[in-house]
Amino acid sequence: MSTTAENVIEISGLCKQFTTGRGRKRRTVRALDDVSLTVADGSCLAVVGESGSGKSTLARVLVGLERADAGEVVLAGRPVAQRPRRAERRARARDVQMVFQDPSGSLNRRRTVEAAIGEVLAAHHRVTGSDARRRIDDLLDQVGLRPAHARALPGELSGGQQQRVAIARALAAEPRVLVLDEAVAALDVSVQAQVLNLLAEIRRARRLTYLFITHDLSVVRQVSDEVVVMRRGQVVERGSTDQVLDHPRHPYTVLLRDSAPRPGWRPRLSINSDISSDTAEAEA
Repeated sequence: MSTTAENVIEISGLCKQFTTGRGRKRRTVRALDDVSLTVADGSCLAVVGESGSGKSTLARVLVGLERADAGEVVLAGRPVAQRPRRAERRARARDVQMVFQDPSGSLNRRRTVEAAIGEVLAAHHRVTGSDARRRIDDLLDQVGLRPAHARALPGELSGGQQQRVAIARALAAEPRVLVLDEAVAALDVSVQAQVLNLLAEIRRARRLTYLFITHDLSVVRQVSDEVVVMRRGQVVERGSTDQVLDHPRHPYTVLLRDSAPRPGWRPRLSINSDISSDTAEAEA
């Protein structure tokens, strides 16, 4: 696949499979099956699908946490090597950073906020001492935290504050791309809204590109320009957010949309109704 100035991410023919179980229970799971997509510079592409659809594996391959079995990834105009050297891994980390679902799991509970962010500044930009402290204060301000938070340990912060720290740490590398893997799923609804607004502001201010992994279609409508729908490791639909959510073409997309809870939503059948139906079928 040829690169263009408009696309900061280009993925072609990506395949990844895992082997699970032992003996007779051993089986192969195809997590990515010939996945191809592009992400325009400065845009937000949401990747949606049920658990096991391959969306998180796609994210992990993009940032280098998993190695693809086949296919090509071009990031910021540079093909990504399957077995990158140390310098190549550092260059990739400067281009793309990841924010995970659980900030408490991605932050070292024994290290202060200042140490967590300072480590990234030292690794990628050789910024230390008073210069690093100024940069850390500025990054904390960008994510809505105070300089005093730099001295805190993760356990002393709320879940929303921890996720803001994780975002600040990712921004410290000055990436072009942020991969957000269910980045607001673990937060309360009110905190989700605050973090989504923050991410939108950061994207505009820094002209970042987002790959937003989520199962929440209400979040998709708030943040994304385009949507990719994945099922069983394959892309089954892609289009603008309004097109995919309001006029889906693939039956699986229709199912996802219609399964999402809406105001006033009620289960079609109660538990008792299900039991009664099963009993009636059994007696018949």
